[in-house]
Amino acid sequence: MRRTKPIPKELLRVKRSKSGLGLFATGTIAPGMYLEYIGTIIPTVKANTMLGARYLFEINKRWTINGSSRNNLARYINHSCAPNCESVIDSKHIYIKTLQELHPGEELVYDYGEEYFTEFIEPNGCTCAGCSKSS
Repeated sequence: MRRTKPIPKELLRVKRSKSGLGLFATGTIAPGMYLEYIGTIIPTVKANTMLGARYLFEINKRWTINGSSRNNLARYINHSCAPNCESVIDSKHIYIKTLQELHPGEELVYDYGEEYFTEFIEPNGCTCAGCSKSS
């Protein structure tokens, strides 16, 4: 992640989306820019006992980030089956990196992964833009 730039906070806005609160571009965001997923690093064993917790991002089998703080803008990035961002794990840091140029009004989205999808999204049905169009 050292060669890319962070997304300036003034280019981001939290607002309502079809999936709840989401994170949207307020200006053009270049491909490869990133936002760090921040929070307290806790043992994954402890995270696995936190029933219903939704802002846990597993770094590895030993460590997980509890990103529930509202200071963590990346927590507002919703799931999509057709993502425009991806998660990148670098040591004990997690970055959400843009895969393409994003324009004002576009929501930042990434694939949360199979485990999260199966546990939290699938039981109620996916509401991402790609899935919503096909229903």
